[in-house]
Amino acid sequence: MKLIDTNITQELNEDYLIETLNLNNKIILELGCGAASKTIDIASNGFDRKVIACEVDEIQHKKNIQKTYENIEFKLCGAENIDMEDESVDMIFMFKSFHHIPINLMPKALSEIKRVLKPNGLVYISEPLFTGDLSDIIALFHNEEQVRVEAFNAIKSSVEKEEFKLFQEIFFYSPVTYNDFEEFQSKIMNVTFNDNKISKELEKEVEKKFNKYIQNNNPVTFKKPFRVDILQKI
Repeated sequence: MKLIDTNITQELNEDYLIETLNLNNKIILELGCGAASKTIDIASNGFDRKVIACEVDEIQHKKNIQKTYENIEFKLCGAENIDMEDESVDMIFMFKSFHHIPINLMPKALSEIKRVLKPNGLVYISEPLFTGDLSDIIALFHNEEQVRVEAFNAIKSSVEKEEFKLFQEIFFYSPVTYNDFEEFQSKIMNVTFNDNKISKELEKEVEKKFNKYIQNNNPVTFKKPFRVDILQKI
């Protein structure tokens, strides 16, 4: 296993990768579902899928339970304390959420994941990489390098301890496009999970760095790199 690949050439739509995992006739758990966009996609594709979507943020959870889907159940809980029975799910997904778990609780979260997975079940952990032009810009106001390192180390340790088998590790990038700095600011700098107080001076610094990639007032596209670790319960 490796933390970062600095020479990623594979462009991938993650939705296609997800659908290679044969999710039909499965009970699926998503941890850290956020606004449940991935949850809804997974539940809407294929057939005979039951999805349990967990979110630790009470405000977001209240929004989620206003949505009604026949095969989605929303729960208020975190990965370190999963409100599910032992060996009750076939597949677990975590999309860009594992590194948000408090560092000291990451091993407990992996233990909980193993507990609720059925024998030979899979957990799919997708994490953004701390590398690339877009990451350099975001790091000016929201530096997640250390927590992403700790997240990787926790996952790697669970494999080395033979709690899980590394089924597959995949590096890829997805293109992300912003029309201008205002769109970047709205989508990245002003999101609810970012509780940093950004000063006017820092905002100008970020804008200056972002605008270096703007040419002739055209939209700018960044290659956003990811690592997916697919682990199998041993």
